[in-house]
Order: sequence, then structure tokens, then C-alpha cells
Amino acid sequence: QVQLVESGGGLVQAGGSLRLSCAATGRAFSTYAMGWFRQAPGKEREFVAATSWSGGNTYYADSVKGRFTISKDTAKNTVYLQMNSLKPEDTAIYYCAQAQTRGYGSTIFEMGGLRSKMKYDYWGQGTQVTVSS
Repeated sequence: QVQLVESGGGLVQAGGSLRLSCAATGRAFSTYAMGWFRQAPGKEREFVAATSWSGGNTYYADSVKGRFTISKDTAKNTVYLQMNSLKPEDTAIYYCAQAQTRGYGSTIFEMGGLRSKMKYDYWGQGTQVTVSS
């Protein structure tokens, strides 16, 4: 059974930075794409960023492009989300997720597909990020 455990959330002032981590156990981490999503109070869970199974391709929501960076460390079975220049509107619970299909994310089409929650079958419990103005 796959387990995903997020950490690194907290309270930060606008303009600050945080790095989220998601440690994965249970199946061959190096062969699965990973994604980060977030959910603010009263809103739908939305896509933030994704990385392909190899870590060589990445994809970002327009709202975080240029500020957030997703990376994958296969030696540590961990995916990271480096968040810089944080804004109050980034306040949310952040979730990591693992893609359903092994080897996904090799094409532009597949990377675009990783925006959909339906492409993931395992989710972490979430970590709270609060950005004060």
C-alpha cells in the first residue's frame, strides 16, 4: 500500500518562502509521476505542479509559475515543492499525490493530463500553508 506523508507547512509572511516535502513508500517511486494540489477553505482542490516519472518534465499552474519549483529525489523517495514569493492567496492545505500510471509524463500531452485529479490514485493527508499579509 502506498503512503504519502507531507511536511514543511507553516505560517509565513507574504514574500517569504517555504519548502514542502512528501515522502513516499509502497511502490517504485522512481517510476511514477507526482503532483502537488492545494485546497483553500470553501474552494475546490486545484492543481499546483507536477513532475514526470523521471523528474525531467515539470508542469505548473499559471498562478504559481515562476515562484514555485517541483523536484523529485528518487534516492530519498521524496518530492519537494519549493515555494518562493508567497502571497496570501497561496494559503491552503497542500496535498501531494502519486499518478495512477507507471511511466507517465513523458509527453507534453501526458504532462497536461497531470493537471487532473483523476490521474492520481494515492494522496497524502495534507499540510497547512498560511501566508499572512
